[in-house]
Amino acid sequence: MSEIAYEIRDLVKSYPSAKTPANDGISLTIRRGEVFGLLGPNGAGKSTLVRQLAGMLKPTSGTIHLFGHDLLKDPQTASNWVALQPQNIWLPAQTKPREVIETTGRLRGLPPADAKREAERFIEEFGLKDHLEKKMQILSGGLRRLVATAVTLIGNRPIVILDEPTNDLDPEIRRVVWNRIRETARTGSTVILVTHNVVEAEQTLDRVTIMRSGRILAEGTPAELKARISRQIRLEMVTRPDTDNLSFLQAFPNVQHLGQQRFLLLLEQDQVESAIADLLPHLQNLEDFRIVTSNLEDIYFELSGGDRIAG
Repeated sequence: MSEIAYEIRDLVKSYPSAKTPANDGISLTIRRGEVFGLLGPNGAGKSTLVRQLAGMLKPTSGTIHLFGHDLLKDPQTASNWVALQPQNIWLPAQTKPREVIETTGRLRGLPPADAKREAERFIEEFGLKDHLEKKMQILSGGLRRLVATAVTLIGNRPIVILDEPTNDLDPEIRRVVWNRIRETARTGSTVILVTHNVVEAEQTLDRVTIMRSGRILAEGTPAELKARISRQIRLEMVTRPDTDNLSFLQAFPNVQHLGQQRFLLLLEQDQVESAIADLLPHLQNLEDFRIVTSNLEDIYFELSGGDRIAG
């Protein structure tokens, strides 16, 4: 099998009712066995792109080759090789977790004993044991997403596409999911990951593409992209809920309000000392503050001119 999983060239997807293309001239190479991330805000075109990669949506123009096969001429190739977990998950309402996970494994060619063993492993890892007698229609959103992730991963399809796999999950189980995603790639599967959890995903991704308005802003390894703004330091501040006096923030003209009591200041390394000196007299107004190096979301913020990835 080719070392190149996807070869995407000049991909355009337009809708008659839209003024601008959902995907506008996308060209990407995705390698076999890597965890490849698609990052960007809502409306960036990420989900439209992965639906085309899964053979569910026909491009307006451009080409998609999967392991050398032209998906436009032979979309059945994607059906045989790709497992997709869409952002809006759907599972049969009357099924139970073990049933749907194990059955999917058998449909993908696992012998019955192997399908049962793999299903049990997912049930154990994802904390589903206490919910095995519940039907999908009464499970919480987070539990349904865990079942959907197990359904997508079982059988180790050559291509695994996960659209927001950690939405609705608590931090502990998110860590379990990220570890399983890395393990899936180590077995040789190519994992394409769409996520808003940028800081967590950064530890999992081999390469990443940052998208906005249907176009690619940047592509590379996390280290390569972070090197673009490697001199910048994050000063994160959380003001006290009972603090009405935020005038001290006027000392920081470029401060960003992240919502509620959270504020962010991006600093050059030689600005950190003076910024802390300005902040120290106002510690009584702060619940917390910390200094950290920049992450992938900061890179996106700089490239896009102000939008945040997180929705």
